[in-house]
Amino acid sequence: MSVRKALALVIGAVLCTALLGTGCASRTPDTPPARPASPRPAPAGPTARPLPGLGPAVRARVPAATDQALVVRGAAADANRAQVVLYERHPVRGWQAVAGPWSAHNGLRGWTRDHSAGDLRTPIGVFGISDAGGRLPDPGTRLPYDEDPEFALSGTGHLGEDLEGSFDYVIAVDYNRVPGTTPLDKTRPLGEDKGGGVWIHVDHGGPTNACVSLDEEHMRALLRALDPDRRPVVVMGPAAALAQ
Repeated sequence: MSVRKALALVIGAVLCTALLGTGCASRTPDTPPARPASPRPAPAGPTARPLPGLGPAVRARVPAATDQALVVRGAAADANRAQVVLYERHPVRGWQAVAGPWSAHNGLRGWTRDHSAGDLRTPIGVFGISDAGGRLPDPGTRLPYDEDPEFALSGTGHLGEDLEGSFDYVIAVDYNRVPGTTPLDKTRPLGEDKGGGVWIHVDHGGPTNACVSLDEEHMRALLRALDPDRRPVVVMGPAAALAQ
């Protein structure tokens, strides 16, 4: 091989190596530059769960600062049986059931949006639950608790059932009352005609005048679970009304 040919081969090899090093060996002038692969979309973050069974209008009435909600759901407007579930709000997962479902009684004639004294219906709405009491000693609640013999009750209910012990434990529903007082306080800010003394209390085996009643075991569990720092409320009414 002549010296001229050998020199040409060496120069060609050096040029090819340089082209390969720049990544241009397989690219022609008409070939567009390669685009970097698009990053894979990040998985969607968890969606906070709203309070189950509640429509937007009812959910909007639950205060933003509330992290505990007792939902009392009746089957129909005239029904006096209901189901009760206690929910707590997790900062990421949203509302989670923490107790229940429990069976309950409500007013003999069902529910109403315009409660009046003696109508035998339980008021529909979202209400604070801030005070408790009863004939028996405090079972360990964080709510203010008034132990008082005036919570004693006698007589018979709408089905002839014995009412004794119904007020052994009570939680006042903040309907037509002054929050921060004993459930026995009879002050009625809306007037006597709008009723009052709407409580969650021990079930006596039959419908109530306007209250919600739970088995004694469930009342104790509820009293221990409620935390005033979480601004608890009760959301109550027939299922159709709560879904609005």
